Amino acid sequence: MDVYLDYNASTPVAAPVLEAMMPWFKANYANPGSQHSMGRAARAAVRDARDTLADLLGSGPTELIFTSGATEANNLALRGLAPEIFRDRPRIVTFQSEHASVLEPLRRMADEGIKVDVLPVDRNGLIDLARLHEVLGADVALVSAMLVNNETGVIQPIAELAELAHGCGALLHSDATQAVGRLPLNLAALGVDLATMSGHKIYGPKGVGALYARRGVPLRPIAHGGGQERGLRSGTENVPGIVGFAAAAGYAIADLDAEVRRVRGLRRRLLDELLEIGGVEPIAGGIDADDSVQSPWTLNVHFNGADAEAVIVNAPNLALSAGSACSSGVPEPSHVLLAMLGDPAAAAECVRISFGRPTTESDIAAAAETLRHSVAYVRART
Repeated sequence: MDVYLDYNASTPVAAPVLEAMMPWFKANYANPGSQHSMGRAARAAVRDARDTLADLLGSGPTELIFTSGATEANNLALRGLAPEIFRDRPRIVTFQSEHASVLEPLRRMADEGIKVDVLPVDRNGLIDLARLHEVLGADVALVSAMLVNNETGVIQPIAELAELAHGCGALLHSDATQAVGRLPLNLAALGVDLATMSGHKIYGPKGVGALYARRGVPLRPIAHGGGQERGLRSGTENVPGIVGFAAAAGYAIADLDAEVRRVRGLRRRLLDELLEIGGVEPIAGGIDADDSVQSPWTLNVHFNGADAEAVIVNAPNLALSAGSACSSGVPEPSHVLLAMLGDPAAAAECVRISFGRPTTESDIAAAAETLRHSVAYVRART
């Protein structure tokens, strides 16, 4: 693989992150629940990592619960809400473009008697705030909305959503996985009550993530055991992963403004070159030039008349995606693109390109050239 442009799926572990993790694999591998000196040192490392993350994310240390990743964190945020919340407020509101790790738990909750309203998004993937205001009421316990979409990079107005939700007495949950370390973020200032994130999206290890739960939000565990993480996530703490997660957050946030400007320029250059192919348009093109609602780290492109999977197969030196990596192996078009475009054929012709700190100008040039040839090849055989 010559050029990697699938950073929304996963990122490489950065060198300083790996360096921070190594002592907890080799020199001190103790269980942080142990009372001997090695166990106490491991416990202190988890505490220090929690403090570091809290400072970087704008939260209190006790408001962070470590998990195995964003999927578990989303499940804990949704299925872990205390039952008494739903006694007088038996309704949840979410949106068609949410990640599967939000929509699937909500489907299970609907089967168990919670009313779940799944609202549409517009062609640009944006939530209609007026429509949301209309459906909110005293029976709504929770609103769940992704901060930055993993397939399109569309940024939702989460602060405004939080204000609307709180106005009717509801909580707001947001999957912030694609925002942490990629955009300026302060969870307390944003107004969210619950937010989820994952280490391997920000140059950290796989298998670790976190749930931010604002102080006072009533949660119960969805798995039971030794009572770690304030009794909300039992199981021996992943010390190397947690240490790496905190180091990765610091790495990803360093010089973030400059990095965002650099990546935005790379994205613009690649899009301009792809548009020259003809029959090409960016998904959410109506907002593409608006930096406040389009993440620079993601470019989803519709190659009219060229099946996305075929384009990727015929671009063997590029790592790209035809949808969410969490749904890989599923033959149906992306539910996010279907929600936006309403056309299965068009949704099946969209390729996601995502950028990272290692992405270079030469990567962009190589990607443009390869995609030009691949799209022409696929179209000629359609």
